[in-house]
Amino acid sequence: MIDWNRVRELRDEIGTDEFADVVDLFLEEVESEISALRGRDGPDRIEARLHFLKGSALNLGFEDFAALCQTGEQMANQGHANKVDVTEIIETYDKSRAAFMASLPQLEDT
Repeated sequence: MIDWNRVRELRDEIGTDEFADVVDLFLEEVESEISALRGRDGPDRIEARLHFLKGSALNLGFEDFAALCQTGEQMANQGHANKVDVTEIIETYDKSRAAFMASLPQLEDT
């Protein structure tokens, strides 16, 4: 679900203080996009939203969420935006976020 090696790598690259800021920014931006997906704002925006979410997720190691976003992005690109399982994407984000936040304090000890 979470690529902890990627998370550690990012933390080590940018430093602990900046890492906390990146996590906060990530969660804020992703929550905004997730809210828009929940609102089903139209198939023409789904591809761009999923592309953004995929990139953000990969940067912070949210592997399963990123994979679903990539699949949805590809479907939307092929004209099948209405078939993208937005509910699954959102549920996977929620689970990934919960797992990430639960284990984040342990990461700070390593």
